[in-house]
This record gives sequence, structure tokens and C-alpha cells, in this order.
Amino acid sequence: MSNQIRTKMMISVATAAVALAFSASAFAAVDAEAAKALARSNNCFKCHSETKEKDGPAYKKVAEKYKGKANAEERLITHITTGEKAKFPDGHEEDHKIIKTKDMGEIKNLIGWILSL
Repeated sequence: MSNQIRTKMMISVATAAVALAFSASAFAAVDAEAAKALARSNNCFKCHSETKEKDGPAYKKVAEKYKGKANAEERLITHITTGEKAKFPDGHEEDHKIIKTKDMGEIKNLIGWILSL
């Protein structure tokens, strides 16, 4: 293997390792208990569960849907702060409930927890 190819491969591996480290550290800062408390206080668990489908998708399924998407956090913040339409299993739509906090740190922690599942 030539030195040029070896160097390119090493750079690729190093870049991937750095990207993984940054993505892992982003979720390491999530306070799961605070996120769950916020979800409970806003009755999110009435329609959602961590792993089971209810009227709303399981949070694990939400995390899978948005995995690797650059706009995941922004998209979910918009969804829980604007009251946009949510589709239900029977096909009807309702306005999604708006989270009862203006603290962006709490909102981002909740979204980070959902995306970490």
C-alpha cells in the first residue's frame, strides 16, 4: 500500500473517530431524569412511551427516524413548541400539545434524551 493511500486512510479513520467522540459527548450531557420529569409534567407519556407505540410514536422510534439527520434537534423543537399537526394511528390529526416551558435548555435536554434512545 502506498504512503499516500495509507495517509488518506488514517485521516479518514481519525476524522470518523473525532465525529463519533463529539456526537457521543453531546448525548453524555443529557439529564435523563430531568427530561422524563419535564415529559411527565407536560403529559407527554399520555401519547408517547420510551419503547411502546401509543397514540404517538415511541420515543425510540422517533430517535431512529431522525438518526444522523443534521436538522433533527431543530425539527423536534419546532414540533413540540409550535403546536403543529400530529397524525394519529386512526388517520385523524390534532394540534400537538405545546411544551409548557420557555427554557430552551430544558427543551434541548428533552430532545437530546429522546434522540439518545
